[in-house]
Amino acid sequence: MDRMLVVVFNTEVQAYQGRQALLQLDSDGNISLYAYAVLAKHADGTATVKQGDDSGPIGTLLGTSFGSLIGLLGGPVGLAVGASVGVLAGAAVDLNNARIGDDFIDDVTKTLTPNKFAVVAEIEEDWTTPVDTRMEAIGGTVFRRALSDAKHTIHDENVAAMKADLAQMKAERTKAHTDRKAKLQEKINQLDSKIQAQLQRAKERREAAERQAQAKVQVLKAKAAAAKAKAS
Repeated sequence: MDRMLVVVFNTEVQAYQGRQALLQLDSDGNISLYAYAVLAKHADGTATVKQGDDSGPIGTLLGTSFGSLIGLLGGPVGLAVGASVGVLAGAAVDLNNARIGDDFIDDVTKTLTPNKFAVVAEIEEDWTTPVDTRMEAIGGTVFRRALSDAKHTIHDENVAAMKADLAQMKAERTKAHTDRKAKLQEKINQLDSKIQAQLQRAKERREAAERQAQAKVQVLKAKAAAAKAKAS
């Protein structure tokens, strides 16, 4: 199952040990590690990406769930991104694109307090024990959330409801007096604008999901090629 993973540590040393543990778990075949970053939360509430995976295609992919999660954990006062993570600074900070609930962000930020560190990763894991055992031994607090398409379903239902309202208002307009028609037309225009904005956001999410899926394929291909070269 594809999951977002955030492991919070008290020290930077522990965070880098956690990063190394994830890399080892990936190497051993216990998980597939698609992207990772080490995040530092400062005393003033700002956050800095200390180190990230800038070598693979997903490490610098704009508008992905991973990039959105990094931005969200940066908090409202902003996120400083080091050169090691390249164009990740431009990732869309969008909870919908992140495909995770705001409750997950709240849970993480309550623990990721100033002067603490976190390893943020997107992984695929069949069971949670390998990651939990390694991270707890280092002193990490593990948060994980499965990537979900539930938000897309909710979005479709919202658009359908707005379209139904729009159709009703258009029907009323045809029977209304002149003065009422103008007011109804104004409401129709406003609702139509909202529908178009929703459709555009849905298109952007679909395109981001497609880019992310393609990037994951490339990551897996690269790993397979590396394993083949090592075996030969």
